[in-house]
Amino acid sequence: MNILHQANQMDADEAAPILAAREGAVLIVTLNRPQAMNALSMPLLDALAETLAEVEADKTIRAVIIAGGGKAFSAGHDLREITAQRTDEDGGRAFYEALFSRCTDVMLAIRNLPVAVIAEVDGIATAAGCQLAATCDMVIASERARFGVNGVDAGLFCSTPMVALSRDIPEKAAMEMLVLGEIIEAQRALDLGLVNRVVPSDRLRGAAMAFAERAARKSRAVISLGKKAFYEQRELPLEEAYERMKKVIVGNMMMADACEGIDAFLKKRPPDWQDS
Repeated sequence: MNILHQANQMDADEAAPILAAREGAVLIVTLNRPQAMNALSMPLLDALAETLAEVEADKTIRAVIIAGGGKAFSAGHDLREITAQRTDEDGGRAFYEALFSRCTDVMLAIRNLPVAVIAEVDGIATAAGCQLAATCDMVIASERARFGVNGVDAGLFCSTPMVALSRDIPEKAAMEMLVLGEIIEAQRALDLGLVNRVVPSDRLRGAAMAFAERAARKSRAVISLGKKAFYEQRELPLEEAYERMKKVIVGNMMMADACEGIDAFLKKRPPDWQDS
């Protein structure tokens, strides 16, 4: 696996759009376009997609943190890149279809990843940047973090960010943010359920790592099963969700890691995971 070499490769003209670093079983992925407030350009999305694919294949990685380099998490799509395509023969349509398809692929890859993904948000997370944070399984935010889906201010309703946002917070609050272009503070995001914790900026990495390291100590196979089941049952009617999850938990019970985990718990010893 060459994830660290590829993610940290420096071009002669510009730094790699993302950086990746291992800390034990945790991979820290840093969006690396601070001069553009970590806008999600096509090259950045391509690099992120490649990194996520490699994480899925590497069973030694048990948790992922996504952070923003510099003073922002991400300001969303790169409006300069978008504007530059207006001169294309088709007015940019083909590029926009490719861009939003790639962005959707990245969001789905995060949701389908067999490990916990934690967003570490310091500064703004707006438009597709808010979408990225909301798509992660958990969000740790600093006190100076801000969230918004404010594309409407530029004549662009945040339709794709809306998918993730509307599944994380109440409907009326989501519509308020989408229609008014409101930027909310970290505490409001916490109250709405968009983030898990709000901490001082100087404690942000420590708090995110605490979540990631605790997740990394669990069975990767069990986390993979449970994460998939969580998002699946959320979209089902109550009775259908229970019916489906009965089958999931029976299958879980038959896994070697369930046998090992229960035995370890009863004997008060650390588990030695086998399925991971």
